[in-house]
Amino acid sequence: MLVVIKKDYDEMSRVAAMFVRDRLLRKPDLVIGLATGSTPLGLYQELIRMHKEEGLDFSRVTTFNLDEYLGLKSDHPQSYNFFMRENLFKNLNIDPHNIHIPDGMVKPAELDEYCVRYEDAIREAGGIDLQILGIGRDGHIGFNEPGSSLGSRTRVKTLTQETIRDNARFFSRADEVPCYSITMGVGTVMEALEIALLAAGETKARAVGVAIEGGVTAQVTASVIQLHRRVTVFLDEDASLMLKRKDYYNFAAGAEEDFEKLKS
Repeated sequence: MLVVIKKDYDEMSRVAAMFVRDRLLRKPDLVIGLATGSTPLGLYQELIRMHKEEGLDFSRVTTFNLDEYLGLKSDHPQSYNFFMRENLFKNLNIDPHNIHIPDGMVKPAELDEYCVRYEDAIREAGGIDLQILGIGRDGHIGFNEPGSSLGSRTRVKTLTQETIRDNARFFSRADEVPCYSITMGVGTVMEALEIALLAAGETKARAVGVAIEGGVTAQVTASVIQLHRRVTVFLDEDASLMLKRKDYYNFAAGAEEDFEKLKS
């Protein structure tokens, strides 16, 4: 695991965007797993800038989003479908047929079959090359709340009260926040060839510390990234406050940059 710590959110977002750009330049038909929430917004804005100003091409890219609220239509302002269209897709030259976001309006009787088809679609695309992750304050990834199986697949998940409270700020009232979601499973995420996890702000520092330096546990689903073969974690200074081996991470990140220069 490579931990990259930058002074602030803007710098972290720029470096993460360069990371994604490098993978896309190497593989124009990159399959990317995408996350929603406030943390990846800076990354998405920088990718849009790269597309518009530098000609970064997304025409052959395929995307799979991690999750969606169950019960929200795709045009609902708080749906993740709406979020992705407004904050990324409408500003890129990506083929709409290559965009995959869980459908929050699937009928209850059809949900199990739908989740299997989502997994099948990932496999048919060749698997996810790069999975972008955020992290919740309790250490969850996607909507894989504490206690989720580390081998779980795409499924319906009941949200915790903490997640509902955290997300209530996006709704008019707390009781408008859906209680259920469709989410990729932890096992699904772990099948990606590479993972990039982003975290910013002091409110994420405890979750980051436990996920990176604590034990691997289903109570902190982000901790499973310790078992993945290729992970890069992008943090701002505030999100790194609870890390005990911060000096080493900074040294290792610098050494990695030097090594990449040697290879080129």
